[in-house]
Amino acid sequence: MEKVQAIPNLELKVARELLQVYGSPLYVYNGDILRQTISHITKAINYPQTKFHFASVTNGNIALLKIFKAAGWGLHANTPGDIYLGLNAGFSPSDIVYSGSNLNREEMSQVLDWGVTTLNLDSISQLRLLCEVFLSHAKAQRRKEKKLNIGLRLNVSEDSRIGVTTTDFSEAISITSTVGLKITGLHFYRGTGTNATTAFTDVIDNVLETAKKLPDWEYLDFGGGFGYPYHHQGAAFNWELFGNELSWRISNLGKNIDLIIEPGRAAIAGCATMLAKVVSVKWQGEKQIIGVDTTVANLSVPSVHGGYREIVTWKNSISENYITDICGNTTYSRDYLGKNCQLPALEIGDIIAILDVGAYGYAMSSHFLHRPKPAEVLLENGTHRLIREREDYSILLNNQIV
Repeated sequence: MEKVQAIPNLELKVARELLQVYGSPLYVYNGDILRQTISHITKAINYPQTKFHFASVTNGNIALLKIFKAAGWGLHANTPGDIYLGLNAGFSPSDIVYSGSNLNREEMSQVLDWGVTTLNLDSISQLRLLCEVFLSHAKAQRRKEKKLNIGLRLNVSEDSRIGVTTTDFSEAISITSTVGLKITGLHFYRGTGTNATTAFTDVIDNVLETAKKLPDWEYLDFGGGFGYPYHHQGAAFNWELFGNELSWRISNLGKNIDLIIEPGRAAIAGCATMLAKVVSVKWQGEKQIIGVDTTVANLSVPSVHGGYREIVTWKNSISENYITDICGNTTYSRDYLGKNCQLPALEIGDIIAILDVGAYGYAMSSHFLHRPKPAEVLLENGTHRLIREREDYSILLNNQIV
């Protein structure tokens, strides 16, 4: 393996080497940066009964999941697919927390068959289904020997489809008690990608008071939704402030409560860069229109997880900058990877770097307009290795009956 310098301070010669070895476009993850971020978040919460679970909805690459496992984190699963990836990454079922919605009977049965024992459910109907599956399945007797930790996802806004309200608590307790189970947890989810620390700290007391209404309360899952500052000069989530506030309040409850924290985007966004090559240059007056060999389909859906990602090049910093649009290699009219960027005049063959693509990048990529997906590479301790192969056009025929 070749020696490399760490991203984001990646030298041009190394970027060229990576593209020469692995092709373009290319996802590049820095394992050293990822470990530093994991350590920073872990140390920010000093409450002793805290367990961190990585929200793999943001990135399901097995090599990256193994880094979280080695750091002592568990996994947070939104879907059965998250659980499947986690098990293949070596996570124990007991280290996986499921917090999803709208499973059908077969999926609910599969989750229990995999041995997952902590489930946060977001509706009374899903709770009923869990209890029915728990009782009726052929392995029900063996399952009863394993304690199930059942939590309710708390609805925090009338605009949110997620969760139940306190008016549902009594019915939920009654449903579970009929099959010998208990509601032991409360799951709080603030929302997606929130950078305002006060949005979390201001509700701690209310969440704790709500949890106290569960007579068998044993754990609090304070969820995810922790943001990442894609605009590097903008507001960033303050993990130390959040950790101090939450730890102090839980420590003064007068009872032992297990705390679960589910960082996703905040943990993994900043460790990844997408490299791409310039394949076309044209000018519309004073605006530079750059065509590259990747597409918006290889990044998160802008309407869902934000469209802005900082784009940089290795051109001389003293060069004059121009208003620049970075366009993908499809005819989709909204295929912009960046609009109105300030970049120097570029040439065919130049390399651009799209920063902070670790979360909802590859995980939300698609075959829209029938482009195969890029490869993924991991940098660790000054070396690089392939962690996902580049697709070719044959992928487009998978499962088709020709």
